[in-house]
Order: sequence, then C-alpha cells, then structure tokens
Amino acid sequence: MTNIHMTQKVNHDQAVDLIMANPTIRFFVQGEPGIGKSYLIKELGRRLGLPTAYIDMPNLDLGDVAMPVIDHEHKVTRYYPNARFQLHEGKPVIIMLDEWTKAMTPVKNMTHPMFEVDNPRLGDLPIPEGSYIFLTGNLESDGVGDSMQAHTKQRLTRIELMKPDAEYWIENYAVPNNLCPIVIAWVDRHPHCLASYTDEGQDGNELIFNPNVPQGAVCSPRTLEKVSTIVSNRDKYDSDSLMAAMQGTVGASAAESLASYIRHQADMPKFQSIIDSPNTARIPDGEGAIAVLCYGLLEKVDNNNLTQILTYLERIDLEWQCIFCINLARHKTKSQFAFANAKFASWCAANQDVL
Repeated sequence: MTNIHMTQKVNHDQAVDLIMANPTIRFFVQGEPGIGKSYLIKELGRRLGLPTAYIDMPNLDLGDVAMPVIDHEHKVTRYYPNARFQLHEGKPVIIMLDEWTKAMTPVKNMTHPMFEVDNPRLGDLPIPEGSYIFLTGNLESDGVGDSMQAHTKQRLTRIELMKPDAEYWIENYAVPNNLCPIVIAWVDRHPHCLASYTDEGQDGNELIFNPNVPQGAVCSPRTLEKVSTIVSNRDKYDSDSLMAAMQGTVGASAAESLASYIRHQADMPKFQSIIDSPNTARIPDGEGAIAVLCYGLLEKVDNNNLTQILTYLERIDLEWQCIFCINLARHKTKSQFAFANAKFASWCAANQDVL
C-alpha cells in the first residue's frame, strides 16, 4: 500500500521565500531523494548575493567541523571551526547542512549550537548576524538512514519539499538551465516520470523512486539532469554506449523510451531552414517529434530569430505554440527580448484566453 503523506508541502520557490524571510529560523527541508534540495543554496545565493557554504554532513568527522587549539597566553583551550563554514570572515554567509540527518552523532552534536536562538555559534565563533542556516534530509519513509532526536526537532522548523512535477521542472529548471531539448520533450510527454511514490496511485510506476520496491536507476530531477548531459554529448560515442549510460542513469524503461525521442532527431528540419524560410520549412510528423522541435527552438531562440520562429510555429497546433510561448515568457533572461518583440506581443494578445 502506498504511503500517503498529508503534510502541507512547499515547492522550491516557496522554500526559498520562507528561508529568506526568516534568517533567524533554522529550517529543516525534508524530501525524497533527488528532488533538488541541494539546489536551494544556489538560488538563495543568487537572490541574496551572499557567499555560500555547502556542507556535506555525512562525510564529516569531528575534526572536519572544529578542533581544539591551545591558547598559551590564557592557558585555556578553544574550539576553532573548519574554514569550510566560512565563519572566520565575520560576514553573513548562507550555510546548508546537507543531509544533516545522516551525519554521525558526534558531528550532529558539534553543529547543534548553530541552531540556538540566542548566541548561535560553531565552536567558539558566533554566527555572523544576517547569516542564513538551513538543513536538509530525506523522509523517514524513504528508508535511507535519516534520524533526528526530539530535542533537535524543537529547535528546527520542518518543511517538506514537494517533488517538482513535470510542468514545474520544465518551466522553472530545465528550460532556464538549457537542458537537452530531447530530454525536456520526453518529460513533457511522460509527466509520470516525475510523480512521487507518496502520491496516490503510483504503486505501479516503475520510472520513479519507491522505497518499497527493489530498484536500480530511476527518474528524478537529479538523474534527468545527468541524462541530459549524456544525451547532449551522444555524438562522442556509439549508440550502445549511449543506451548503457542512459540505462545506468534513469533505468531501462526510461532509456528505451528516451531512445525513441532521440531517433526523432532524424525528422527535424534544419534550424537554418526555419530561419530562412519559416513559411515553407518542413513540419515534422508526430507529437514526439514536434515536442523535440519546440524545446529545441526554445534553446536556440534569440532576439534576432524570434520573429521567424514564431512565424514557423504558427503552422503547428496551438497547443505547441502555447508551450513555446509560455516557457519563453517565463524564461529568466530570454523573456526580456520576447516581450519587446511585436509579433510575440501580438500572439499573446490574440491568445490570452488560453494562457
């Protein structure tokens, strides 16, 4: 039976907003493996403009956190934190204690004073005012060795990070970070590859992580990013090597399905033909091929070719025009020139009822 959680969950943007708005609160961000918990520190660093310290807690021993040193002048010992925490600068810093719940107990104890409301510190160094500290870990139901004692739970604010669904992952991560269009197109047509085992009705979903089933490689935001790199570099190795690498990253079923999308590349019109002759360039057959086409155009669109691409896309179904235009409008950098384009503005005005 599927383990269904009724906890209110937050997405990545909401988690970042909560952490940013409450610098004195120590949030424990909990979620299943591979959903992008570690990505939060990158987004926080980008928004806050502060240095970041990613601390891989399970790999630390006591000496990697702080060490006693002798103060000969005062005839006492002191604790000096490791430089990886970046506290020696005395300036605000963003610290992520990644996988804190898998750390050794002495290491957990050493970092515990960082959670205090009054005088938060590590070793003998205070946490600089204006710093942000948060922890990450997996769900207890994931069965990957996470533990936390009751007195620690009362010092933290737990939030459960939802696994991004296909739409959120495509719009907020895959497209803005220029992942492989073939992988994005495959996820768009196979959204169940980003379902969660905690969702109802996912017992038979062999593509995703499920702690109740013996598994090898599975689909997750983490593994999809890895397979994106592998597929993008496919011209550097043969098809057998490509299939072996995909199977070892996202599993056999996903790899077989992805391979069919890779074969769609043979049906793609030359990009230059779309720019030179948008009214006559060939339109590929089949939804899979058109999906690869649209996400490929999102990767290549710029201020100089947007008008021609929009002219070309007017010849395909409105659904795909919407997918292209919505993702372009939400792109962190490309949206700037999109909204300044007369044809794009005209398309948005004419199709506002479906946006």
